[in-house]
Parts: sequence; structure tokens; C-alpha cells
Amino acid sequence: MVEAPATEEGWFALHDFRSIDWDAWREAPEHERDRAIEEGESFLRHRELLADADAGDSAVFSVLGHKADLLMVHFRPTLDDLSSIERRFEDTALGAFTERETSYVSVTEVSGYVSDDYFTGDEDDVDEGLRRYIEGKMKPEIPDDEYVSFYPMSKRRGEEYNWYDLSFEDRADLMAGHGEVGREYAGRIKQVIASSVGFDDHEWGVTLFAADPTDIKDIVYEMRFDEASSRYGEFGDFYVGRRFPPADLGAYLAGAKVPASAHPDDEGSHSHDEGGHGGSAHGHGGSAHGDHPHGEGGHGGSGDHPHGEDGHGESGDDHHGDSGDADGEAEDGDAGIRGELADLDIYAGKPHGEDVYATVLYSEADVDALFDEVEGLRGNFDHYGSHVKTAVYEGRATDRAAVVSIWETASAAETAGGFLSELPGVVARAGEESGFGTMGMFYTTKSEHREDFVETFDDVGELLGEMEGHFETDLMVNVENDDDMFIASQWRSKEDAMAFFRSDEFGETVRFGREVLADRPRHVFLA
Repeated sequence: MVEAPATEEGWFALHDFRSIDWDAWREAPEHERDRAIEEGESFLRHRELLADADAGDSAVFSVLGHKADLLMVHFRPTLDDLSSIERRFEDTALGAFTERETSYVSVTEVSGYVSDDYFTGDEDDVDEGLRRYIEGKMKPEIPDDEYVSFYPMSKRRGEEYNWYDLSFEDRADLMAGHGEVGREYAGRIKQVIASSVGFDDHEWGVTLFAADPTDIKDIVYEMRFDEASSRYGEFGDFYVGRRFPPADLGAYLAGAKVPASAHPDDEGSHSHDEGGHGGSAHGHGGSAHGDHPHGEGGHGGSGDHPHGEDGHGESGDDHHGDSGDADGEAEDGDAGIRGELADLDIYAGKPHGEDVYATVLYSEADVDALFDEVEGLRGNFDHYGSHVKTAVYEGRATDRAAVVSIWETASAAETAGGFLSELPGVVARAGEESGFGTMGMFYTTKSEHREDFVETFDDVGELLGEMEGHFETDLMVNVENDDDMFIASQWRSKEDAMAFFRSDEFGETVRFGREVLADRPRHVFLA
């Protein structure tokens, strides 16, 4: 009997191809289209953020041609995870406007063609580089903002050429030659090969990602001349598309180009309807920022969205510089991100002079357990180019820790806050213990002056204790970097806090900080 190669499996994959019922879409009332966009965007965004699993990846692509309009790709640890995703999409208002053209189920794998040692040798003898390569094949990440080509394939079992009649050695030699062609496209093509033996009509599903779509054409064309394909390859239909962020769903349905390339804050980068929403005839969509899945015009949806139906992302501009001079006025009302996060017991604000947004919450959970939870979420956040930083800080004067998450857009900070609010031991503070909160973020000390900074803070703390309207201040330290700190303060009002920021003592502290800090401090007001 001919020897079959050993295999090891990783994540299960679902390629879900959908067509839009454009007649139904055009005839639907605007409020139904709005709801479909909101729920579709929420579904796609939460799949990308892995709201349903501890591991995996998801993405949505626009498909060219008549075969489909949308392709949703999901990688998850189990088939049950994929089954749940299918049913949850059907439960959205967007699902009612789509028809499934086809789908493909498979599981990522590596085989004995890659390395005999990996399957038969001592585990300690396997090269670490090979181990990382295999791990990447079994648990792939979907590249951001890339073109995609998907096609199924099988090995021929004809009378003249039968792949399964070849010896293992002959098959291994052919696969090695096939791989040589693929290595010529390293850095330009990323491929995910998943086995569908017993799962679907062909034997493998191949997904190619590239920044330049002609690279996809070139590698497929060149491989057709390789013997492993020319004699033994049989292919199904090919599909080609382009990844876009969920925030662009409304723009896509309105006929705009996606992914949108303009920064959401750029004036004139997109059209506006009377309702003040950009990029879509139905008041949704807007521009995307890089590979960010939310955009600036993020809306809350129903279904599994954590913020309800009125989630708009904005932030006030209260801020002060190094000297403590204040400028800007706070935005009032629930339109701001701070109002949106109030129900989640989270503070949020915007650093002075920077187009980034902060979400901060406090937890009384064990700091080590909290860090483990945050580290898992941070790995998911790092998929997005708009994620700046997420870290855990431990208090010195209080028995709580802080989770700080920084993003380039308000709506991204809003969505991240929804996930962070589910961390253990979160305590309610927004608007309940004081009328005004401030946070001096990213005080990065020079290591040799760390203790000097801490001692100076303790001296300032004594002064703060005597200030009218001051409730509490703590110096919090990054559990991963002792030189990274921030100061969290609670005040009766903004005016009380500003009295301190304008004081001579605070000015002296700022001047001292220039000597002991590795970078200028950046401050944020939190309401």
C-alpha cells in the first residue's frame, strides 16, 4: 500500500460567499437598510475582534464578478465555532438581504512533506524556525488591506496520472519543486492551504493574499507549468476580492470604493448627508483609517454589539499642556465617547495635541490574573493598525489596578471599552465618586531617576491632600515596565483640578520632570 503522509491540523476554516439581493435592497425602507448596515457592521467587527472565541481570525472581502458580492473568511479552533458564526450572521438584518452562493469548509494542516523530523523525530530536535513556520501555517493571520484569491483544488486520480499511486518519495520530490516556485514570491504572497478531505467537494482550499493582485496571477500562472500542477492538479472556481474594514460596509453598499483610503478626520475626504454621516447614501460607512475595522463614524448596533443602539464615537477635547495651562471646553451630552462609556463604568479622554483616544478602567482583581486576561485581549487588538497601546498599571496607594487602552479613533476606543468592561473585578467610578477625573499618562522616567520621581510624587501627594476639592490621587506603575507610570486623580470639579495645575508647586514639578523623564509627559482630562 502506498504510504500516506502524516498530517497535523490547526484551525478550521469557513469561506462564506454571499450575494446581495440588490432588488430587495433598493426597495427596502431606509430604516431597514440602516438597521442592516448597523447589525452587519457590528457582526463583522465583533468577529474580527474574536468576541466569540479565544483564538482565530476573521475578515470580510468585496468579491468582483458575478459569482458573489461578499466573502467572509473565518478561522476558528473548532467546527462548532464556525457553525455558531454561520447562524449568528443569519440572525442579523443584513443576512436577510443576502443569498449564499457557495461556501467552503476546511482545516489548516501541515504534512510530512514539510519535515520528517517534525512528525517522526525527537520534538527537541525540531528547528525553532521550522516550528514557528509550521505554527504560522496551522494558525494563520489574515493580512490587512490585501487582495485575496480563493480556489479549491484536488490531486488527479486519472488512468494516466494518479497522484495517489505515486510513492511518498516521488510525491515529496514534486512538492519540493512546487515549493521552490512559491518561495520566489516570499514577501509578496501569503498563502493559506487548508485540507477539505472529507469536508468539502475538493481536497484543499487555497487562499492567496497579496498587496498587488498581479502577483496572484503570476504565481498561479507560473505554478501551472510545474509538474505537480500540470500533471496532477485539478482546480475548481476562482474568486478574487479585496479586504475592507467592517466600518466601510455602508460605503460598499452605497457603491463607494472600499477600503476607503482617506483618514476619517480629513476635511472633505468624503461627502456628508444632512445627518452628518459620511460615505453612504444611507448615513453609514465613512472613511476607514488604515486597517482599522471601525472608522470614526462607528455606530452601535443590536445583536451582539456591547453598547446598544445609540453608540456614537466622539470625545471631548479638554486638555492641558506641560505647564498646566488649560484650553478647550468639554463636550457635553451622550454624543461623546465618555458619555457612551459611562454606562460601562469607564473613563475616556483625548491626549493634548495627539489624535488618539484613551479608555481607562479600574479593577480590584488580582493584578496577575487581570494581566493574563488583558494580554489575551491585547493580542486581538494588535490586529488593527489603529491600536496604539494597551497595558495594566498597578496602584501604589490603592488596592486596584488600571487598564489603559489607547486608539487612534474614538469609535475604536469605544468598542475596545466594551470588551475591557468584562474584565474581572471592574469597579464603577465614572461620575460616581467625583465630578472630574484627570490622568497624566505615559510619564516615562529614566531608570536611574525612577526613585527620584516617585519621591517627588509623594511630596506632591502631600500637597494634593490639602487642596480644596481633591478626593484621591495615585501613581500607577506599568506591571511590564517600572519606568512607565501615570497619575490618576479625582476632583470635585474641573476648576478645582485647574487650580492645582496652575499652581507654582505643579510648575516646579514639571520643571523637575524634564530632568528625570525620558520623554515629555502627556496629560489627559477624564470626565
